[in-house]
Amino acid sequence: CAEPSGASRPGAAPAPRPCWETGASEPRRRPAGGAAAAPAASGGGGSGRVDCPSLSCPAFVSPSGTQGCICVELCVLHHPHAAFLSTLPQDIRNTVGNIPMEWYQDFPHIGYDLEGKKIYKPIRNKDELDKFLEKMENPDYWRTVQDKMTGADIKLTDEQVDLVHRLQKGQFGDVHFDPYEPAIDFFSHEVMIHPVTNRPADKRSFIPSLIEKEKVSKLVHAIKMGWIKPRKPKEDTPTYYDLWAHEDPNSILGRHKMHVPAPKMKLPGHEESYNPPPEYLPSEEEKLAWEQQEPAERKLNFVPRQYRCLRAVPAYSRFIHERFERCLDLYLCPRQRKMRVNVDPEDLIPKLPKPRDLQPFPTTQALVYRGHSSLVRCLSICPGGQWLVSGSDDCTVRFWEVSTARCMKTLPLAGVVKSISWNPNPTICLVAIAVEQSVLLVNPSLGDKLLYGATDQLLESYVAPEEERVQPVQWVAATTEEHGKGIRLVVQHSRPVKQVTWHGKGDYFASVLADNSNMQVLIHQTSKRWSQNPFRKSKGLVQCVLFHPIRPYFFVATQRYVRVYNLLKQELTKKLMTNCKWVSSMAIHPGGDNIICGSYDSKLAWFDLDLSTRPYQLLRHHKKALRSVAFHKHYPLFASGSDDGSVIVCHGMVYNDLLQNPLLVPVKVLKGHALTWDLGVLDVLFHPTQPWVFSSGADGTVRLFT
Repeated sequence: CAEPSGASRPGAAPAPRPCWETGASEPRRRPAGGAAAAPAASGGGGSGRVDCPSLSCPAFVSPSGTQGCICVELCVLHHPHAAFLSTLPQDIRNTVGNIPMEWYQDFPHIGYDLEGKKIYKPIRNKDELDKFLEKMENPDYWRTVQDKMTGADIKLTDEQVDLVHRLQKGQFGDVHFDPYEPAIDFFSHEVMIHPVTNRPADKRSFIPSLIEKEKVSKLVHAIKMGWIKPRKPKEDTPTYYDLWAHEDPNSILGRHKMHVPAPKMKLPGHEESYNPPPEYLPSEEEKLAWEQQEPAERKLNFVPRQYRCLRAVPAYSRFIHERFERCLDLYLCPRQRKMRVNVDPEDLIPKLPKPRDLQPFPTTQALVYRGHSSLVRCLSICPGGQWLVSGSDDCTVRFWEVSTARCMKTLPLAGVVKSISWNPNPTICLVAIAVEQSVLLVNPSLGDKLLYGATDQLLESYVAPEEERVQPVQWVAATTEEHGKGIRLVVQHSRPVKQVTWHGKGDYFASVLADNSNMQVLIHQTSKRWSQNPFRKSKGLVQCVLFHPIRPYFFVATQRYVRVYNLLKQELTKKLMTNCKWVSSMAIHPGGDNIICGSYDSKLAWFDLDLSTRPYQLLRHHKKALRSVAFHKHYPLFASGSDDGSVIVCHGMVYNDLLQNPLLVPVKVLKGHALTWDLGVLDVLFHPTQPWVFSSGADGTVRLFT
């Protein structure tokens, strides 16, 4: 630590001795002036430079920022007894910074020292008994604290303990600080003639601040944009409240199953007022009659009286008696518990969405198609939605343009038109009309000329088979006169035809006859001009039939049942029970899994074929018999027409999720038809693409609601 040649030079100062040779336990500090100070004076506050006890070694600052004696550092490196140096106090500093030390609670170390090495936590395997024994045996236990940064136990010095005591008492930390030293006035209390500064005021003192203007404009813009919202006024809630409004069910009375609440007393009325109205004051006769009555028979247990003011009202003489009777009533109350089911009536009503959330659906009458002179029984529309055809009891069929209500063509026939159906295939322009005992296949020759020309070519390309087959009907080609009217084929039946309906592909159609035999339903193929009877036995009076839109199923509705047949397997698949007295009409959902049936006893039955053979829901919206029901092809809508002259449009959403039932909501009642001969709406029909509905009535009109 010292120059080795210092001792050999003549007149040189003796060589400085290292710290461990001087016997000092720790290095001493050098005062701020740089001059050597006595060892005893090093305990006071200095500059923080740490020197060796010899006071001749210059102070040194380590790369880590700590100050120390250079001789100590060198001797640590070169002294042969380096093991002794391990007893010197080490400078362990945790360099993790100001972070929560709980982050290291799951790690074996508690941080990193100045060299980047881990500072491991001291081993603490003492239980509560060891801690108690240490507390009893260790005299310095009360001044030992744990350093959270290193995890080591530190013994507080006397100065540190005194500092803690002073802070606990609310005193200042520095012993030499005098809080009561005389204050020095910065300014004299004497008023001076001349000001301290005679500097003129700035110009900015008289001009509005642009910075403040910019801040205010920003705040105004933020308030307008809604970024800054004004403070809500505090609600002045009353400090009083009903103590028993929300009684705890876990309390003693709540746990007591036979607890009967006390009956409430009757509130006082006008007759109990100190100044009641004159009509409440009894006359002398009434007072006499009241006194002669038994106490149990009296309506009032007191006589109303009138006083001039509230101060003149005497004490109630029967107060104690009535209180006693009230206590007896509560004490002798029969403890009979009646189990009542408190059900809110509104909870029993299903939560249906609002109709405005289910739009679009028809709401207003847009057009009226006038021209028929008698009731219009049936309607049908072309697949494109441009042309509408109607059949009436005036023995005519009229073709209308939908958008203008213009009658494009009138076809007179030999009898009343019972049913009419436009071919659903958009490539075929053909209309089937049921008139008396015949089904007429008519080409209306409307729209695209190539389309109805191709339809005629398709019908003329038929080649008769060599062997004539026995059929239940006769296929007859139209005469020249009939061909001029548009009639192409006539299918002659043995009985009057009630209904005609097409298959979805447009080649087959079915007809229903007014007969009780097994010849009620016939299926015809147009391309081969072939007809067949699918049933051997009669299952009842058939009302209407329908083809399934997707699968090879055939629906036959009798008076009380709907039978579903598989045409490929030629067997009965299901038998639906309508719960109605007489089925009038039937329609099938475009998805094919739901059908609706209208009946003459004012019911509409919705069937979910995947759910049950009984109606999923029975709607009784109409007051009279239902004549017709219809589904929309694209929108979740269905409609029903009745003899009460109204058309009710309902929202019928069928979900793809099989676990979710259909949602049925009535959305609109459409009125416009006048009742004629106690008949109202005879047929309803939806537009193929738009949310529009057509209705035909007994008043001879066809109406369009959009």
